[in-house]
Amino acid sequence: MTRGHTNDARTAGEPAGPTTATPTGTAASLAAALAPAPAPADKATAAKATAVGSTAVTPKGSTAAGAPLGTVRRVLRATAIAATFPYLALKSAWVAGSHIGIPEGSVLRGSSLFWPVVNTMTLLMDAALVVLVLALTRPWGRRIPSWLLLVPGFVASGLLTPIVTGFPAQLLMRAFGVGGDTAGQAPREPFLDGWVFNVVYAGFSVQAFALAGLFVPYAKERWGHLWRRPTGLSAGLRTVAVAAAAGALAFAGAEAYWTLGGTAGLTDALVAARDADAVMVGIVQALCTLMGAAGALLLAFGRGAAGRIPLAAAWVGGAAAASWGLWVSLAALAPGGDPAKKITWALHLAYAGQMITGLLVAVVLTGFLTGFLAARRPA
Repeated sequence: MTRGHTNDARTAGEPAGPTTATPTGTAASLAAALAPAPAPADKATAAKATAVGSTAVTPKGSTAAGAPLGTVRRVLRATAIAATFPYLALKSAWVAGSHIGIPEGSVLRGSSLFWPVVNTMTLLMDAALVVLVLALTRPWGRRIPSWLLLVPGFVASGLLTPIVTGFPAQLLMRAFGVGGDTAGQAPREPFLDGWVFNVVYAGFSVQAFALAGLFVPYAKERWGHLWRRPTGLSAGLRTVAVAAAAGALAFAGAEAYWTLGGTAGLTDALVAARDADAVMVGIVQALCTLMGAAGALLLAFGRGAAGRIPLAAAWVGGAAAASWGLWVSLAALAPGGDPAKKITWALHLAYAGQMITGLLVAVVLTGFLTGFLAARRPA
């Protein structure tokens, strides 16, 4: 997705796929808590086979629960992997020095090392998504610690959700003659050929649906016992949830202000470059952030209600806020381009707030999944 009031560097090496970094302490506690509930004595062997970090091997071609991998999941696996090929091919070509899809005069043709580094990084990120897909569908994936699947899954969810929702909306608007028309707007700097965005974002959309179709049933089989936990967390995590809600409201308020025509914090060039596509991106980002904060509040303040829906809202919305807030902040470091269209201090604050909000939601999520900081309830 493109955005009028941000630097075009945002889409330079458009992110795809997960990363795998998490603090050691959090990872250890999460891994311990995500182990399935103890099994009866006569099923000790089965319990050992399903424990987190176990080296037990499930039958070849089977799911996490030991059942055969169905046709649907096989198709989803093949679809997800195939959908990465266009992006991987483009990135490989750019890393090798090709200018396919990059018009003359684009900053991407510059001599800076920034773009080769970004292209290599995003190439590896999408390749990591292939590894994640295989881990969700092959027996060896059961031997991977839980956190090493959940963290990449969280990041992948965050990067792909705004694309899979915003890109189709942009196409729909253009089909009805809204957006995509540059008449009367400030001319854009050459960046990427239009077909590149269509190919890349179509591939990302397919990846998102296929990955969701694989991750959700896998999570239900391996960690479904956590979904049945009642909501309601400690006072400390309730404070974190409230802080996340405040951050989400601030970010959504800023996006609403700019969407309705506000110009404070923007340069004249950024204002002139705003179009329907940029407005749609802002709406999607704001809604994702609000959804994540709402899920965190329900997890923290729920009075024993089922945690499935709040967990999903916090996961998807919090991941989108954290991942895209960080990505846009990093993209702002890109060299070159029109100085008048660089991200301003106000936008830096907005995206930093979005990222922090997502991280706060992640803290609440971790507290709920581990159960270590759950509120004490009467027996």
